[in-house]
Amino acid sequence: MSNEKVYGMSFSKIYPFLVSKAEKKGRTLGEVTQVITWLTGYTAEEIQKAAASSVTYGDFFRNAPHLNPNRKQITGVICGVRVETIEEPLMQEIRYLDKLIDELAKGKAMEKILRG
Repeated sequence: MSNEKVYGMSFSKIYPFLVSKAEKKGRTLGEVTQVITWLTGYTAEEIQKAAASSVTYGDFFRNAPHLNPNRKQITGVICGVRVETIEEPLMQEIRYLDKLIDELAKGKAMEKILRG
C-alpha cells in the first residue's frame, strides 16, 4: 500500500482497529488513549473528536499538537520494517503509533511503553 493511500485513510476507520487490537489482549480504551496522548499531544476529547470526524490519518499526525520528543526512543519491527529506519517522517510517526499499540497488546508495562 502506498504512503499516500495510508495518509488518506480516515482516522475514524483506523482508530477502532487500534482500540480493538489492545482490548482483545485485555488492555483498555483508556490505555490506548494514554498512548496516543503521549505520542501526539492530543487530549482524550480531541482524539474522540478526530475519531468521529472525517480527518485523515495523515492530517491527524500532521496536526498533532505536540509530538513527544521521546518518541525517537521507539525501536523495533512493525510490519516487517524497523521503525527507527523509516525515512519518510510522516510514515515513521504512523508506525510509531503502530509499535506502541503492538507493545500495549503484548502486555508491556505502560511505563516502558511510554519510555519512562
